[in-house]
Amino acid sequence: MEKDLLDNLFEDLKGQFDTEEPQQGHEERFISKLNRKTNSQGNTNKTQSINWKPLLAIAASVIICLSIFVTIPNDPELLDLASVSPEMSSTQDFFITTIDNELKKLNEERSPLTEKIIEDAMLQLKLLEDDYNQLKIDLTESNEDQRVIYAMITNFQSRIQILNTVLEQIENVKTLKSNTDENTNTI
Repeated sequence: MEKDLLDNLFEDLKGQFDTEEPQQGHEERFISKLNRKTNSQGNTNKTQSINWKPLLAIAASVIICLSIFVTIPNDPELLDLASVSPEMSSTQDFFITTIDNELKKLNEERSPLTEKIIEDAMLQLKLLEDDYNQLKIDLTESNEDQRVIYAMITNFQSRIQILNTVLEQIENVKTLKSNTDENTNTI
């Protein structure tokens, strides 16, 4: 297929190529001109001029690049609950403190028996945290839409609910394990 395209291209251009041979003595004239040019450049009596065009082109390129980087606006800072109002700031602080405390309790309960439950909870929390980050973008873009604020609060509440549920499950597992161990020892 490519061969056909090339053949067609050359067929279309047939007769348009310059196939004339240069006049006799062309090579000698060319070499003579080249030697004259080389000799004139080797002459130290003449002052050498600097070709400023490439240097100016480079300088202009650098200036253009710098101006582009300077004028590109930085992404606006994402808003969160704390940026909405002082009340929302205290609400966010409350949720973050509560979540941190629950996470500490959860990590204290880590054992081979509870590891799977805790890992599942951490995965769910990670998903909710990703959702919260998207909500921060939505809040910034929506100019503090009340629905987004409500969704952010709900997100915090969901994280706390997951942590409480997992802590209850761990207590149930520990109680069940304790009861099983007591029954095994009495037999």
